[in-house]
Amino acid sequence: MKSDAIKKGIDRAPHRSLFKAMGYTDEEIQRPMIGIASSRNEIIPGHIHLDRIVEAVRAGIYMAGGTPMVFGTIGV
Repeated sequence: MKSDAIKKGIDRAPHRSLFKAMGYTDEEIQRPMIGIASSRNEIIPGHIHLDRIVEAVRAGIYMAGGTPMVFGTIGV
């Protein structure tokens, strides 16, 4: 899987230690990591609800055997 490029092998030990420092378990690190782009913010009224959508997507990724990772993006 593509996420192995950042977490497998001896050369990626520092990466794994950072994931552990962020609270990820060994099991979560072994799963496919799936990014969730979110433009949720408190300035654009149409984006205030996106945290609920992100949580639903996150739950779906967990149920499918992945590890969700949310990252922010620009909202317009």
